[in-house]
Amino acid sequence: MEEFSRIKRLPPYVFQVVNELKMRLRRAGEDIIDLGMGNPDIPTPQHIVNKLIEAAQNPRNHRYSASAGIPKLRFAFADWWKRRFDVELDPDREVVATMGAKDALAHLVLATINPGDVVFVPSPTYPIHPYSVVIAGGDLRHVPIRPDSDFFEDLKTAVRMTWPLPKMLIISFPHNPTTMVVDNDFFKRIVEFAHEYKIMIVHDFAYADLVFDGYEAPSFLAVPGAKEVGIETFSLSKSYSMAGWRVGCAAGNPQMIEALRRLKSYIDYGMFQPIQIAAIIALNENQDCVGDIVQEYKDRRDALCHGLNEAGWHIDPPKGTMFAWARIPEQYMKMGSLEFSKIMTEQAKVAVSPGIGFGPFGDEHVRFALVENRMRINQAVRGIRNFLSGHAGHNENRERAIQDIAV
Repeated sequence: MEEFSRIKRLPPYVFQVVNELKMRLRRAGEDIIDLGMGNPDIPTPQHIVNKLIEAAQNPRNHRYSASAGIPKLRFAFADWWKRRFDVELDPDREVVATMGAKDALAHLVLATINPGDVVFVPSPTYPIHPYSVVIAGGDLRHVPIRPDSDFFEDLKTAVRMTWPLPKMLIISFPHNPTTMVVDNDFFKRIVEFAHEYKIMIVHDFAYADLVFDGYEAPSFLAVPGAKEVGIETFSLSKSYSMAGWRVGCAAGNPQMIEALRRLKSYIDYGMFQPIQIAAIIALNENQDCVGDIVQEYKDRRDALCHGLNEAGWHIDPPKGTMFAWARIPEQYMKMGSLEFSKIMTEQAKVAVSPGIGFGPFGDEHVRFALVENRMRINQAVRGIRNFLSGHAGHNENRERAIQDIAV
């Protein structure tokens, strides 16, 4: 058989290297604490589960559903934006329900990007952002995102060096993996940039609720003119700990939403209807469960960051997401994030995600996912502390031996 050109464009999945090592060590009896994949472990709130059970017992809900989402779910998403950010959305023209944010992102790019169209994506970033472009046949261009530079200056530099001009920019704040957060003025500049260069904006808002220390994440759609140039995606995976349920949506520009809706009508019949009904309950009823989930992630964040800082590995506590983005300790920097992640798994007994898996500008970092309880996170910190102190002692002995030989 001939090789499949689209599949050839997709690189090997870097995270699988660490995952296979983790599984091999576990089969050998090692207790590996997995802080790699961002797979939420917090149970879905019980009232949402109860609604799913009730709806699943009704045979009328066992048939094909609507690929764009049932009307009440689209109304619930529109109401979420209105309630949270005072954004007015037409549930029929400006909202489409999707099977998680990945579905929204991948199929929107496929619907709107032609082969050869240039798309800007930050690096590092969540893998579906760049690889949705690759799958669609677009021309992917990386724009570095880092705390020591101005993202807009880097954007302007990228535009000056690009021909034809970019057709789309994909962004996400609070940002996975760097945990970077922005304010409303940032999105105002994004909208101005989009109007100036006639570029579509896709904002992945997966971590809208997972924010700490008084920070409130702004919505891209709340900026005047945003709906003229782009869309925003949201997911119930993190806010309501419903990752495996696969419930999300895209909202905003009606032309982009229609393109996504039309493509999806050929691909799927939407989510299982009882899941949609339970999602309506999640969005519409008491939101205390969201606060409880956020508090749990904050407690885990504090345990990890405080513990690692005490161990000599400095990490600034993030203001958003369910991750911590950590620069590799200087003595291990030369080996790169993949090899360092493998050593962490083998010797500290803690699996983390190598930064190179998020793009070429991520290789000096690793990402911790806060997907274990505080007791396990404290255990992970002890393992890392022992790993770092053991290597520090080894390095000191080696340097002392070299000095003795010199004398």
